[in-house]
Amino acid sequence: MAYDEKLADRIRDALGPDLPLVVEKKMFGGLAFLVGGNMAVAASGQGGLLVRANPETSGPLLRAGAVEPMEMRGKKMPGWLRVSGETVADEDALDEWVRRGVEYAKSLPPK
Repeated sequence: MAYDEKLADRIRDALGPDLPLVVEKKMFGGLAFLVGGNMAVAASGQGGLLVRANPETSGPLLRAGAVEPMEMRGKKMPGWLRVSGETVADEDALDEWVRRGVEYAKSLPPK
């Protein structure tokens, strides 16, 4: 499944023009948005949104709508969250998830 182009456009809108150093890169079967070389969010190739969050504090986020840990080769990836398309159907909800991903990406050392 290809990533959702409309969701990618909505992510671009949520990121806004004032955020410097955002790079788009195809990865994980979707389109990722990197801040300082670190992935913040992605339009997932499996549908919905991938969000990078602090693994030490992301537990409560798993209870926020249809959110689950990202799995890669059967292994759950701490701090990588898969957010359903329904959960980010509303612009305010998408903005909040994008903000979370950007804040965490900005807290990491640049690559």
